[in-house]
Amino acid sequence: MTVESPATALGATAPEFTLRGTDGRMHGLHELRGARGTLVAFLCNHCPYVQAVLPRLLRDARELAPLGGNVIAINPNDAEAYPEDSYARMVEVARDWPFPYLHDETQQVARAYGAVCTPDFFGYDAALRLRYRGRLDDQRKSPRDAGRKQPLDDAPRELFEAMQRIASGQLPPPRQYPAMGCSIKWRMA
Repeated sequence: MTVESPATALGATAPEFTLRGTDGRMHGLHELRGARGTLVAFLCNHCPYVQAVLPRLLRDARELAPLGGNVIAINPNDAEAYPEDSYARMVEVARDWPFPYLHDETQQVARAYGAVCTPDFFGYDAALRLRYRGRLDDQRKSPRDAGRKQPLDDAPRELFEAMQRIASGQLPPPRQYPAMGCSIKWRMA
């Protein structure tokens, strides 16, 4: 089911976490944060929206690193109901990613952040205050279109530009568009 991220009040502090990464080690937010900004991206393996934005997110992460911006990806999906989102599959998928991919097995981190979809992006400044909650860019096409349409080469890179501004000590543009993707696959209580 397609969902949009809700409008969020900016300025909140990033919730701390410790999660297992695809490298087999436990990682915390304060260990992984960027010196000048941190992007927390809720992703998963099977979502066609994530698959569609992933090449651009990988590009943006590589370009943010020299600016002091780190990306942290977190998979919150219920792997029992969606085996494609299992930890073992995460290890395979993220083999060449330039950022850590963490498993939120209990889904407590996704709930603490208020994540609702994959992908869902949260951009924080150096003090870990929320400055951006929105989409990667304006490539708002449905996954069914992914094979038929080429990405627009001149599409504004909204998330990258916001994080670039955050890394330079500026506020991102006030207009932020919601992320859109598959609903997080919550565990049944």
